[in-house]
Formats: sequence, C-alpha cells, structure tokens
Amino acid sequence: MHHFIVSGPPYEAGRRLGEELRRCGQGPGDLPAAAMTKEKRDFARRCGEICAEEFPEAVQELYGLADGLSLPRETLARQIFCIYNYPPFQGCTCFAARSGAGVLLGRNSDFMIQMEGHCLSLEYRSAAGFCFWGNATAPVQLEDGMNSHGLAAGLTFVWPVVKRPGLNAGLLVRYLLQKCRTVKEGIAALKRLTISSAQTITLADAEGDMATVECNAARVEVLRPRAGEHFVAAVNGFCSGAMQPYAPAWDMMLSDQRRRTVCSALAARCDCDAAFARSLLAGEQGFLCQYDRALGADTLWSALYLPKRQQAFLCEGNPSRTPFYKVAVGAD
Repeated sequence: MHHFIVSGPPYEAGRRLGEELRRCGQGPGDLPAAAMTKEKRDFARRCGEICAEEFPEAVQELYGLADGLSLPRETLARQIFCIYNYPPFQGCTCFAARSGAGVLLGRNSDFMIQMEGHCLSLEYRSAAGFCFWGNATAPVQLEDGMNSHGLAAGLTFVWPVVKRPGLNAGLLVRYLLQKCRTVKEGIAALKRLTISSAQTITLADAEGDMATVECNAARVEVLRPRAGEHFVAAVNGFCSGAMQPYAPAWDMMLSDQRRRTVCSALAARCDCDAAFARSLLAGEQGFLCQYDRALGADTLWSALYLPKRQQAFLCEGNPSRTPFYKVAVGAD
C-alpha cells in the first residue's frame, strides 16, 4: 500500500496528492480501466453536479487531484463517480462487535489482484472537517476508516439493481468520516444524502454504538444487533426484508459462505476482543479470505478499528499470510 498525508484546503490538498501519486506512478493511467461510454459520461456528469451541492469539498479535492496528475478534470471525475455503479466490482466483509466496554469494527477488502500495489492508506488532516485515517483503492473516496471522534466506518459493495446519480459508496464513507461524530449522526446523514450505488455501511463509535446501514438509490434500512446478539455483519448482499427487492440474484465471491463464517463466530461469543477479531479476519474461524488467487481475486488489505481507544490496525495484504500492525491515528 502507498501511504500519504493529505492536509490543507481541499483543492490544494488534492493537487499535492495528485503530484505525489504521479511521481510514484500511481495515476489513473497506471490502473486497469473500463471503457468509458456515453451512459457513463452522462452519469458521472450528473453525479458531479449533485456532489458539488452536497459534498463540495470532495469535488474541490478531485479538481486539485486532476490538476496535480496533469489529467483533464472530466476524465478523473468520470472514473471516480462511476466506481461501485459500473464494473469492475468488489467483494469485502465488514462487521462490528461488542468488545469490552466498547465496540470494534473489522473489514477485509477483497478485489482484483491487479490492484495489488495500487491501494492507498490516507491520513487526512482536514481543513474542511474532522481529521481521519482510512484505506482505498482510489483517491477522494474511502472504503474503511476512523475519524478523530472515534467514528469508524466500512463498506461492502452490493450489485446495483437500481442506480441513480448521486454519491457512491466510497464518497459516502468519506463524507461520514469527515462530517460525523457518532453512529447516530452517520445514519442521519445517509438518510439525507443523495445515494447513487448499492452498498452496506457498517458503523461503530466511541460511545459503543454500532449499526449496519443497507442502502441504495431507492431506500435506506438500519440494522441493529438482534436480540441476544452483540454484533452486526455485512457481506455483498442485503439481509433486511425491505431491501430484498434490490438484492442481487447471485453469490459474489462466496459472499454467503463468508457471512456464515462471521455470524457463526461472533454469535458464539458475547465479547469479541481484538485478538479474536484479527483471527476471524485471517480466516482462522472459517472461510473469509482464503481465495484461489488463480481466479484473479484476493483480500488486498484488512483493517481493525477500536473507536473508544482511538486505535487502528492494518494488514497490507491477505491477513492469512500477512501480520497486522498498529497505525498511528491523528487527532484534531
């Protein structure tokens, strides 16, 4: 993974990040890209207009990033705004569980092995919101992270049965970390924002609250731990009855098997400490990350967040083969 500190006003922060990415050969031209069609161009243009209204800091950063990369702004905007709505798509597993007097959040990021060596770990010292740290396969958006108030968030992709212009999964996670302090605030934001893609977003905070939000362009549903359980979990589908009309008809990257592993392991424990969470993420409690790399996919990184302690752990690779290490998370 490539590590960067992003600081300052949004445009300047994006421009400096773009220059650094270009110097180390991590610009969009170095990544696998899908063909751009008129449908995608029109979709991205409308997404950009909505994002400029609801999350203008992200658009300003994107413009700075494009300028730093010496790339037309429209080209980069099309790539960023089409993520999660058009192929290629990704897997991922995310859960939150009670841990001592608080909660923790764990996430495996599963994607094409072509993206190995292109993943980003970003510390934002923001001039337009809270400080936060997180991980991504593309800049501007984030897939998991935690902010200086102890709100942790992680997404899982769901096949988009419906999609409309708006903020995609990675921009939603970025917005929550930059703007929200608690799970309650995060849920309120997701109900207010214009959502484009289909996803789950699992949240945990320093107060010990946790939830998984299943959402798409048509609906937002909030899942809490069931009676007698002390966790929430998400893979690449929807579980709530209300979201079943939008549930994909096929099992992505052994999603059902991963869900059974997580739910079985966490249901058997009333308390999940960090060591057990790492063991679960590493596939030691059942199938979770043991992919056949010959098929072209793997777990690219794994992250564990302890919001009350303001601690984060990162594994830069498949956790069944690569150890976790503690990350220094900054504060406001």
